[in-house]
Amino acid sequence: MNAVAMDTPAGANPVAGAAAAAAMPPRVASVASANWPQQPRAVAEHLNFYYGDFKALKDINLPVADRRVTALIGPSGCGKSTFLRCFNRMHDLQVGSRYEGSITLYPENINLVARNVDPIEVRMRIGMVFQKANPFPTSIADNVTYGLRLRGMKNRVRLAEALEKALVGAALWDEVKDRLDQSAMALSGGQMQRLCIARALATNPEMVLFDEPTSALDPIATAKIEELIATLRDQVTVLIVTHNMQQAARISDYTAFMYLGELVEYDTAAKIFTNPAKKATEDYITGRYG
Repeated sequence: MNAVAMDTPAGANPVAGAAAAAAMPPRVASVASANWPQQPRAVAEHLNFYYGDFKALKDINLPVADRRVTALIGPSGCGKSTFLRCFNRMHDLQVGSRYEGSITLYPENINLVARNVDPIEVRMRIGMVFQKANPFPTSIADNVTYGLRLRGMKNRVRLAEALEKALVGAALWDEVKDRLDQSAMALSGGQMQRLCIARALATNPEMVLFDEPTSALDPIATAKIEELIATLRDQVTVLIVTHNMQQAARISDYTAFMYLGELVEYDTAAKIFTNPAKKATEDYITGRYG
């Protein structure tokens, strides 16, 4: 059993937890909706986050649907990326940061931000792709298999199989299969970003977090990333931050609008972009501010 699973509360039944997740009621008032996902993979409840004395997130209550794409939208500085990074404990690397509330991962009922949960293990289970592609200055193969080797996998056959699977999953295999030993730094910007996605997929994560993954890419590379994210929804839960309203409407199943560290509205993407319940949401998506 891995380190995170060992922190499951005493007496918790994973099977019962799965059943509970499947039948979970809309118990968080601020996002109660007929369109609450029936099977959330994770739920943030009364989540507050502080950078020192500054309260960056204010009582966030939000579900993340299992094997669906949930998009976070809102103007710059509204807390989208801060919220996203809570899921894999990236803030732990910053002195003076702290969490209040919970992010529960189902079906194990693990609070991802609890102090007794190992952030390293959380990051193994929840992958992340950043705004700017950040390949390591090593070969393409070594980039993708880094996490597996870090876990202790040494069998060359298994590593080769995982490498191909991840590159196929990231729609990059056909472009690089004949140069796996070459430097990743020789790839184009769009290829580098897909390489980073392959690196995240190689460890078989339960969720993948995307922090504006196409903001630095041209339209052709952006389209490839969007197509890739659309196919990933069948394999893994996706939470993505984007400033691009059209992108959020195209690729997300659920959308959450944030403003000044608060969750303003959450619903299906179709509802948010055609008939939002809050005037602030309508004003933002129609370009009146932000």
